[in-house]
Amino acid sequence: MIKFLDKLFGDANEKFLKTLQPQIDAINILEQEFAKLSDQEIKAKSLNLKQKIKDGTKLDDVLVPAFALVKVAAKKTLKQSPYDVQLLGGIVLHQGQIAEMKTGEGKTLTSTLPIYLNALGNNGVHVITVNDYLAKRDTVWMSKIYSFLGLSVGVIAHDAAFLYDPNYESAKDNDSSVKIDMEYLRPVSRKEAYQADITYGTNNEFGFDYLRDNMTQDSERQVQRGLHYALIDEVDSVLIDEARTPLIISAPAEQSTERYGQFAQMIDGLKENEDYNIDEKMKACTLTEEGVQKMEKLLGVDNIYESHGMESIHHIESALKAKTLFTKDVNYVVKDNEIIIIDEFTGRMMPGRRYSEGLHQAIEAKEGVEVQRESMTLATVTFQNYFRMYKKLAGMTGTAATEAEEMAKIYSLDVTVIPTNKPFARDDQGDRIYKNYRGKLKAIVREIKARHEKGQPVLVGTISIEKNEELGNLLDKAGIPHNLLNAKFHEKEAEIIAQAGRKGAVTVATNMAGRGVDIILGGAPYDKAKYEEIIKLGGLHVLGTERHESRRIDNQLRGRSGRQGDIGSSRFYISMEDDLMRVFGSDRMKNVMDKLGLAEDVPIENKIISNSIESAQKKVEGHNFDIRKHLVEYDDIINKHRQVVYGSRQQLLEIFSDKEHKSERTSQDIVLEYVNKEIENVVSFHTLSGKNTSDFDPKEILETIKSIFLLESAEENKLKELLDINGKTNSHVNRDTLIEYIDSIAKEKYLKLTEDINTHVTMDDKTWTPMQIIERSIVLKSIDTLWVEHLTAMDKLRTGIGLQGYGQRDPLVEYKREAFTLFNTLLDAIRKQIVYSVFKISLKRNTVSGGNKAPRPGESQKVFEEQKQGYQPFQKQVTNREAKNTAVSNKPTDASGQRIGRNDPCYCGSGKKYKKCHGA
Repeated sequence: MIKFLDKLFGDANEKFLKTLQPQIDAINILEQEFAKLSDQEIKAKSLNLKQKIKDGTKLDDVLVPAFALVKVAAKKTLKQSPYDVQLLGGIVLHQGQIAEMKTGEGKTLTSTLPIYLNALGNNGVHVITVNDYLAKRDTVWMSKIYSFLGLSVGVIAHDAAFLYDPNYESAKDNDSSVKIDMEYLRPVSRKEAYQADITYGTNNEFGFDYLRDNMTQDSERQVQRGLHYALIDEVDSVLIDEARTPLIISAPAEQSTERYGQFAQMIDGLKENEDYNIDEKMKACTLTEEGVQKMEKLLGVDNIYESHGMESIHHIESALKAKTLFTKDVNYVVKDNEIIIIDEFTGRMMPGRRYSEGLHQAIEAKEGVEVQRESMTLATVTFQNYFRMYKKLAGMTGTAATEAEEMAKIYSLDVTVIPTNKPFARDDQGDRIYKNYRGKLKAIVREIKARHEKGQPVLVGTISIEKNEELGNLLDKAGIPHNLLNAKFHEKEAEIIAQAGRKGAVTVATNMAGRGVDIILGGAPYDKAKYEEIIKLGGLHVLGTERHESRRIDNQLRGRSGRQGDIGSSRFYISMEDDLMRVFGSDRMKNVMDKLGLAEDVPIENKIISNSIESAQKKVEGHNFDIRKHLVEYDDIINKHRQVVYGSRQQLLEIFSDKEHKSERTSQDIVLEYVNKEIENVVSFHTLSGKNTSDFDPKEILETIKSIFLLESAEENKLKELLDINGKTNSHVNRDTLIEYIDSIAKEKYLKLTEDINTHVTMDDKTWTPMQIIERSIVLKSIDTLWVEHLTAMDKLRTGIGLQGYGQRDPLVEYKREAFTLFNTLLDAIRKQIVYSVFKISLKRNTVSGGNKAPRPGESQKVFEEQKQGYQPFQKQVTNREAKNTAVSNKPTDASGQRIGRNDPCYCGSGKKYKKCHGA
């Protein structure tokens, strides 16, 4: 039916390519003019194009001269000139599509056309390859063109970064079995490599750098400079095969499991209304000043918010919530040594679900069950969502048409098939089908031996390492020399593949996708006589030992033969015991073969069976696509959270790193905005509206504000008066008035605190004040810590949400609903963490016998002056990178005045080493 429609209406792909022909003609005409110019004149033309783009000219408007310049540069530097079909491929790639070009059609050279054009925009072009070898090889190879045209090129490897520098010379990489010309790659920082006009690297490196950039505490340490245009080589391998597994940066959470029990015991000794207050309406609880002092005494520190940092604060809050707000057999049950949450709406247990922000572990510690140790996810992103962040995305491969639907639905990428430069000449022979697996192997070895003895090179494709090595053993027994290529020998892949076309070569390889190295008939380097000899023998023969569940993988294997119009052949060998045949009901056909009395190594060639195999592959492809689509639907939810958090974090980071103070906002403005929002939230929650109302809880407002910062007597009396706590009626209280008054107190105290910190703390780096460093650290640490806990909560939610299906609920809908709640909780928690932390900062005395501790924020100037006598301000020099989330105190000293080392006994007398006790 489709073929009939193509004849009736014409092929859409062919029609589209015809519309590009005028541009191809214009490029070729202009190239002839540019070819007459000197090298310097050509480079000047290139720089002129770059200036035009800077002045506002669109990239599309300079496509013709840009492609013409690349053609000239390629001929001068590589002695190659892109064919018209390569120009077609270049235009398609520039337009943000996928160009399907058969193996050997010169995709690497084709890519230089859109890469150069988009690099003129000075925003950086990212070229993604499937391994470090190809990233370096393509950089060295293609940079000759870019450098000739005045552009810089960097490359990101797993453990290094380089810039292409024609004037740089270094020793060749003699330790590598793969010969890569590294003479012009000068080692640089990753940031310098990203600052280049063009940057090569693998999908993993680009993705991990993106995550690391969103974890750094200083914008100067970020390496990427935005995601503008990405061109992906072997795009189906990257966006489909490798996209099944997300990128994750994680860290062990070993300490937290031990400390949950310690904090559960500490909290258990606190008393309500004395050490903490419970706000049942908000389902919140906070320590009173007395409670804070008790915790500090138990921990043996002067100020818990300084000495132990964010981690201890989280433990305290989680333990307090577990004790006061969550009840056994109401909110959860203990079953099989596990805490299982009870759904508050249905009363059903929800196994697999866990409370977030360390609360679940705190409840486990409270109930005395095993606290589960988890690998804490610090940052994660799927390839789908990472690459969709680029403003423009393109890709090239030899096999994308079979995955066109997925590329369109997931990535909004259209697939355009580019015709070959020369007529296609490979002979794709019909499948040979055998009764059983053993008979198929006999036939395969026999076929390989016959072709090897004739001298024809053979490439054998297997689907696993196990079967790869099994066939290798059979070839050894048959006395057939061969090369094995699988994951165990991946470092030799380029060398093995490059020689797979020599006379008599037998190469047994697993998945051939994305190898990136052409098989040259006669072997590398190219030799015309050897090449013609192999052509006479029939070219390269590809032998597939079984069908893959994806037609695309089969086509990739076949594509290794018949490059650039070369003759070649391919055939797949199948048995009724292959997984694909067994799963899709081949019993009847096997019975027919048994009745025919066929020997196990005698094949049949049946078009019906071959078509049924292809039909089965389509079904499997559709099923796998549905699975990936389903996973993306879930990941899209957390990706929205990531965009909000990372976007806000980046804005804050730029303000915090604004050394030239160009931003209208400062770190102090940001903190005070959080404070104001929290005050509004507290007051608004306990009042119905801005109008006068009697339906509010004045005592809860007072206690909550006192838990944020200390009130002096006059301030507390004034607030009580506004709240009318001692009056008979609450009808005259106005919410806006309350917020305005409390906010004014908060601002005054924070400005006073800022003055104290900046006065008593000295720094080497004069760019930032001590308080600015503290503000930045508190805000970023709060966001990062709570974001990590949110990722854990979302992961647990995803794990258990499938059970909603048993309750006739759509798991995806429930996931979205609960994720929305979790995300709002995250935003509230970040704000609360920042606000409750900033007012707990104080300067500390050195630890001396009988000394008084430093004043708390909010104490009057008079009290501060009284305690100032004998006070030794903190003098440690603090730099941007060393700054902690609060002003750091000097290390404790022993009785003799010597500083305590990490392995010395702790000063508290516990008998433990300092690093295992208060130095933890």
